[in-house]
Amino acid sequence: MATVTMLTMAGSEAGSLELNDKVFAVEPNEFAVQAVIKNYLANQRQGTQSAKTRGEVRGGGRKPFRQKGTGRHRQGHSTDPSQIGGGVVFAPKPRDYRYTLPRKLRRLAMLSALSAKLQDKELIVLDSLSFEEPKTKEKIKVLENVKAAKKALVVTDINNDNVIRSAANIPGVATTTATQINVYEILNHTSLILTKDAVAKLEEVYA
Repeated sequence: MATVTMLTMAGSEAGSLELNDKVFAVEPNEFAVQAVIKNYLANQRQGTQSAKTRGEVRGGGRKPFRQKGTGRHRQGHSTDPSQIGGGVVFAPKPRDYRYTLPRKLRRLAMLSALSAKLQDKELIVLDSLSFEEPKTKEKIKVLENVKAAKKALVVTDINNDNVIRSAANIPGVATTTATQINVYEILNHTSLILTKDAVAKLEEVYA
């Protein structure tokens, strides 16, 4: 099993932690990761884009100008897409972009993302993370102590309101829980910061 050094909120060492190879030592599968990220982004789309076709725009009726003698191209309808104010060819309409992927593929992508963070030495494990009250200054100090990158994802085992609110105003820093984490967030942040309890939760779910 891979072993990582745990850190305290002050940045000092707090012993070591063995990571389950079934979760953190998987050969990263780029196809699975790419498929899941594409799926995630597609599911975030609102799908509200809309434009009018030539049958929906206002106008039409009589011929806009005579057939010959004007020096212009012949035109029989003012709603034609080639006219100013006319309709749109193959106009986009509201649609649902959501689709699902096999559970095994989503699982493989998650394991690949977690393993890649460990291989790239971008995984930081804290023995604990808590604040008596929401303090952005304290959260920034913790991130500096553990030498986290500017873009960091902090993962706890349960929703901790003080931890979440402490990071709300820090650009590039996001907070989530082990049960809500997704592949896109992991790879969109440079540093992945897990609490010891979050690691246990991930291993419980994915091992």
